[in-house]
Amino acid sequence: MRLRMSVVVAAISTLVVLVAAQGKPGTIEGTVTDTTGAPVPGVTVTLAITPPRTAITDERGRFAFRNVPAGVYELTTALTGFMSTKTVAMVNGGETTRLSLQMPVGSVAETVTVAGTAPSVMTQSSLRAFAFDVGLSPAPRFNTESYDHIDENGVRRVADHPLSTFSIDVDTASYANVRRFLSDGQLPPAGAVRIEELINYFHFDYPQPTGNVPFSVTTELAECPWNPAHRLALIGIHGREIDDKDAAPRNLVFLIDVSGSMMSADKLPLVRTAMRMLVDVLTPRDRVALVVYAGASGLVLPSTPGDQKDTIHRAIERLEAGGSTNGADGITLAYRVARQHFMRDGVNRVVLATDGDFNVGVTSQDELVRLIERERASGIFLSVLGVGTGNLKDSTLEKLADKGNGNYAYLDSLHEARKVLVREAGATLTTIARDVKIQVEFNPKAAKAYRLIGYENRLLNKEDFNDDKKDAGEIGAGHSVTALYEIVPPGAPVDGASVDKLKYQRPSETTRAADAAELATVKIRYKVGHEQASRLITQVLRNEPTTMTVNLGFASSVAEFGMLLRNSEHRGHASFATAIARARTFRGADADGYRAEFIRLADLAAGLQFRQTGTGRNVRD
Repeated sequence: MRLRMSVVVAAISTLVVLVAAQGKPGTIEGTVTDTTGAPVPGVTVTLAITPPRTAITDERGRFAFRNVPAGVYELTTALTGFMSTKTVAMVNGGETTRLSLQMPVGSVAETVTVAGTAPSVMTQSSLRAFAFDVGLSPAPRFNTESYDHIDENGVRRVADHPLSTFSIDVDTASYANVRRFLSDGQLPPAGAVRIEELINYFHFDYPQPTGNVPFSVTTELAECPWNPAHRLALIGIHGREIDDKDAAPRNLVFLIDVSGSMMSADKLPLVRTAMRMLVDVLTPRDRVALVVYAGASGLVLPSTPGDQKDTIHRAIERLEAGGSTNGADGITLAYRVARQHFMRDGVNRVVLATDGDFNVGVTSQDELVRLIERERASGIFLSVLGVGTGNLKDSTLEKLADKGNGNYAYLDSLHEARKVLVREAGATLTTIARDVKIQVEFNPKAAKAYRLIGYENRLLNKEDFNDDKKDAGEIGAGHSVTALYEIVPPGAPVDGASVDKLKYQRPSETTRAADAAELATVKIRYKVGHEQASRLITQVLRNEPTTMTVNLGFASSVAEFGMLLRNSEHRGHASFATAIARARTFRGADADGYRAEFIRLADLAAGLQFRQTGTGRNVRD
């Protein structure tokens, strides 16, 4: 592989010598397609220039770079689920170079071609891609990634448990991490699959909120796809979107792990590029500081106004990895810097970027969580960006974000970094509602039993709902949160052992309200701004199943995909084939291509399951 890359680098160097970098600027434009000729939206195209420039392909797979000085440049295309490509393109002054790039579906690989008035095409594929294509396993390596065990929610009888209470979850790390496993030719471990995070990776067509409530609430009910005798209920929340000109100023402190474990290209180098993209959209009202930690922590960049971009970029460029990992010291310093520049009416947030492999100082998960809980009282929230493979401490990072009143995202690519920090910066960094809790009361005359799909580590006691001291999740600007319940209607059998009748109690009596056409009452508590008392909103879920909508149709396909990956005992008649078919039917608007990507991932998962376990159905055409 090194020899091949040396040949390519030598060829590129020769081309550069042959081309004069003089004359008028030119343009590079092109389209990216898959091997069938279909456009691929959402591809990150990077132009190797100083400083690097990136473009994201639109729904027609198109991209463009304008005002490019004459010369020879390398372009890299990247999108998880496809083989990455590198293309060498010549730009002549005042002219337009047009490219047609093709990205094969598969694991990460490299293809190098030359476009423009340059020598003939050069191509290479990595050994890793070859091994995937022929069904071989890559060479084994020591893996210390850690995931919490998830005890899947079971079916609960309404007569015994009429209330279901949980904290909302806006994390999306599980989806990107599952995507990484599948793209690497592996089925993910069950602990890596948190179904609510798979669903909440996507935006749904929920209405904008009205009045003083910072979010809207949507409910739907239809037949359950994997068990037609049951029903599937949806509860959707959509946070108010904030226009950039109305956004509050941001006091951000990046806390960057620069320990030795962060050296690989998918860790610190990825974080550096991601930060540069965010810096480019900061305003003069924003402030950014940069704290690093390894064996010891330090302040690389004091809090700096967002319009001093050159200063911030230079500080980012100086980051280098090396040493052990003392995360606790870095966290303490980052919060101290954030408090020094606290904006009462702004966004105050520490952004931690790490693989979570803390090995010096405070290293236990419980101690780190308690540290974060103490710091959050200052009104400064914590976002966590997980990176890398082989030693990702997913369980630790999820808990830190949860207890830090923030969110947890996993960056498996530059494309994902742009999604989290630029395209969805409001949802990632701007909180519009705190301690958001949901409590659903089911009508025993309309529901015999129910099962909450996902949210296993967000469950609350029924008493916690009215306890304003109980911590819960936060909703960001423009963020959507979706929860699904599988409902067992009266008359349908309920799985599980039977229970003897009680000797000292009678079954609970129903009220007159149970005779109404109501399946459940949905109650939501939340806090706004610096308020310590929660507000309450209530909405009735009607017991009137309808035909499946785009929202419920696509969300159910993602849930079915997650249950199959987890080998859920509640999967019923679920299959990748039905999940994919429903996702195609209810794909809806997909300008960014995320839903099309999901369909490709589900197709890939079907093939991997068939190959690795001999079970399931290979749905490839």
